[in-house]
Amino acid sequence: MCQNADIGQKNGCAKPSFNTIQFKRQLIMKRYDSLRWILLAAGVIAILGLTSMNVYSLYELHESTIQVDRQPKKLQVAEFADKVRYRFFKPFWGLSSTNMERLKSRFSQDNQFTTAIHKRVKQAATDSIFKDIYFIPSSLDGCGQGESILKYDPEKEKLVWNDSYPAAVCDGMGIARTQMKALVKDYKYNNKVIFDTNRSVTLAFIDPSEHTIFGYLTMPLDQEYLKNDFLPSALNKHFGKSQQAGVNVWLRDWTNDNIIASSDPGVPYDHDKIQFKQRFPDFFDNWKLEVSFTNTPTIEASNSSLLKNLIVLGAAVLLLLGSLVFMFMSAQKERALAERQAGFLANVTHELKTPLAVMQAAGENLSDGRVKDQTRLKNYGTHIYNEAVRLRRMIEKLLDVAKADAGQSLIEPQPVNLDQLVQSYIDEQKSYIKSRGFALDVAIENDIPKAMVDIDSFETILGNLVENALKYSNEERYLGVSLEADDDNITLKVEDHGVGMPKKVISHIFDKFYRAEDTLTAQTKGHGLGLSIVKSLVELNGGSIRVSSEVGKGSIFTVTFPTLVNSPVEESQASAVDSSAMRSPSLTP
Repeated sequence: MCQNADIGQKNGCAKPSFNTIQFKRQLIMKRYDSLRWILLAAGVIAILGLTSMNVYSLYELHESTIQVDRQPKKLQVAEFADKVRYRFFKPFWGLSSTNMERLKSRFSQDNQFTTAIHKRVKQAATDSIFKDIYFIPSSLDGCGQGESILKYDPEKEKLVWNDSYPAAVCDGMGIARTQMKALVKDYKYNNKVIFDTNRSVTLAFIDPSEHTIFGYLTMPLDQEYLKNDFLPSALNKHFGKSQQAGVNVWLRDWTNDNIIASSDPGVPYDHDKIQFKQRFPDFFDNWKLEVSFTNTPTIEASNSSLLKNLIVLGAAVLLLLGSLVFMFMSAQKERALAERQAGFLANVTHELKTPLAVMQAAGENLSDGRVKDQTRLKNYGTHIYNEAVRLRRMIEKLLDVAKADAGQSLIEPQPVNLDQLVQSYIDEQKSYIKSRGFALDVAIENDIPKAMVDIDSFETILGNLVENALKYSNEERYLGVSLEADDDNITLKVEDHGVGMPKKVISHIFDKFYRAEDTLTAQTKGHGLGLSIVKSLVELNGGSIRVSSEVGKGSIFTVTFPTLVNSPVEESQASAVDSSAMRSPSLTP
């Protein structure tokens, strides 16, 4: 069993190294990162799936409402088609009880019908929808070419032979003859009505016992009355105005692309708005009823409900997706911050141990009295002092960050001449900067106006920017510091010709604990706090900071403060402040 495991390696036991712990921690974080991505994808898919189902359900409900609302209107249109059809059948309704033997016997005597059929024919002759009534016995082989056929004479109230008749009569009879040839052998009834589209109606008399045709009663239709009076009147009477009926109905001749009649003549026909079509049963083959539904209060309410539900659903989905993505991004940022904090902790622990170890070793040598030489005593004292200064600066940075996080960063803005502060800083640090091999280029404009800035904050800002420029320069060692002003702003620029930064790094350099992952950064001491502190102090003093950089060519940090227009009293009060403001933090270790 291992004893004193905290003392390095002993009795075959070894304390896990920090790198091993860090590696295991990174492995666990990667696994959690993969799990987060999987859960995010699953959450997005679930939200989109549920949303799709809800949208589908809403549309199905909406369509169902529309269908329920329109179904009675469709039945009304079908009812109208049947009603028109009945109008043509009405005069001959009930002929199924006719005794065909009696009819044939009566006709053989004087070419006239029985009393019952004669009554029906007489009634049909008074109907405006029929122009005339003709009868063609089956004994006649054909129709036309000057052959005589029987025509009903309303004045004489009987059938008379006639050799002048329209072509529609022969066409209707021909269609009926053709159909009955295929039907007569199996037909069980004594009559059948056959339409020649919208031209004529033919009633075939059949003897089902002998499967023979007795004759054809053909009635040409009055086209003018049909198109201009009967159908428009019937449509308007059955449906009425579209506002009340909730439907527009047009009778359309699709072969000639012509509108014959409309339920509401005030509404123009639009083929793109037709939502339903109804054919006439067994007649008017070239005509169709075409329907356009208007929105009733029920459909309007359904449309409004659908729109509101879609808006609410869309807003809810966007909120859920936004919240999910926000939480995911927050978790990613927290993870990245945790990793940077872990790296910072390891780094700063090492940084704190180094000066303490140097100070401890020097202190032990001095306390033991082993150092007697004055030169060595001075060297030990210098080491202790420099390491103490270095340790103090690191602690101050940590305290600045802690204060900023806690909202306790205290500043005391006052009117100051920034040109004097910059010049004082350069004078103090010039020898150190040049000892590092840097070419120093300072450009300060004359008559720089005053700015309302906390002096300590400005010194920290300038010191950190210059320190960064010195750290991250390789071969071409150049440092440029400039101060210029216009009517509104004072601009401080710190430029170097160092390693520069890519765009993806620039967007993070002001984040706490962030350090670019490259070779020079790895070899350069730092904690990722300097620029975060700079940005915080600049903003606390009412300024702004931006950076432009190019890899391999260097970076330019630009800090802007608003100018201050002082009154004469403020000028006199500020002069005392400026005289005591000529101090700056040291860059030397």
